[in-house]
Amino acid sequence: MESTYKTRLSKEQLDQIITHHLHANIQEYEEMVDGWANHAYKLKLLDGREVVLKIAPSAATRLMRCEQNLMTAEVEALRLVAKLQNVPVPQVLAYDDSLHLAPAQFFIMEYMSGSPYNQVKTQFTVKEQEEIEQQLGCYNQRINEIKGKRFGYFSGEDRQRKTWKEAFLMLMDDMLVDGQEAEVDIGIEYNELRDLIEQKSDALDDVTESVLISWDLWDGNVLVQDKKITAIIDFERSLWGDPLMEHYFSHFNYTPGFLKGYGREVVTENEQKRRSLYDLYFDLALRIECDYRQYDNQEHINWTIHNLKDGIERFRKMK
Repeated sequence: MESTYKTRLSKEQLDQIITHHLHANIQEYEEMVDGWANHAYKLKLLDGREVVLKIAPSAATRLMRCEQNLMTAEVEALRLVAKLQNVPVPQVLAYDDSLHLAPAQFFIMEYMSGSPYNQVKTQFTVKEQEEIEQQLGCYNQRINEIKGKRFGYFSGEDRQRKTWKEAFLMLMDDMLVDGQEAEVDIGIEYNELRDLIEQKSDALDDVTESVLISWDLWDGNVLVQDKKITAIIDFERSLWGDPLMEHYFSHFNYTPGFLKGYGREVVTENEQKRRSLYDLYFDLALRIECDYRQYDNQEHINWTIHNLKDGIERFRKMK
């Protein structure tokens, strides 16, 4: 899906970047079209290596508040997860935020084999899907073992808070302010929704330990080959927060395989309240980002409108 966020590079720019950072030359390259915000290129080098170059939107792009410093967050998160050694993530080979070789910050990482799970999921039996999702649960749980000192956005102490309640309400307020500034119709008065959120926010006080969460670990960010997960990618949305905010605990997934692998379910009343807040946040993000990125897929836009309507109704019913 096309969006106005994507920064494209010429062959000459790619050549300069690879020569400068990897002391190599490009044999061939191709654009990777699956990303919705950052843009990526798969590069085959003359020395046989295959790498991926990922570039952020340009500095002139109007970004949502939750999209600030995404590339810095992804690089830092990838490096942290790589230290675990038993979670398959690409190695970061170079990171450049100087803007000397490109109009936006970028990084280069090793190419990881495999197909996005969302594209091949239907090729697997129910049992095979459960086994893959059990692997994902194990990996996701390992990622959540990385401890933080504060809560909130991954990059920048000014965007972090001492408590999870403070941090999550900051995240939610940023989302709602973005929606208001872009005049996005969310099907409810913004202040009415703020009141509903406040009524359920006390459940957030239960979270006292900050951990690294990917938040965006959906099927498209899981690479699979021979019925095994070969890579977990796209850590740009990483946060310091509550592990129950991870995508596979959401209303979109929550599968038996993942829960078995992770070793935890959403059980208590307060956990259900927290999960309802996280579902609402994600449903809002899906809708509001359409206006900022100016997506060209009307079918997707219509889906986000109906999904948010259903999401708000579910949130209202949560006691």
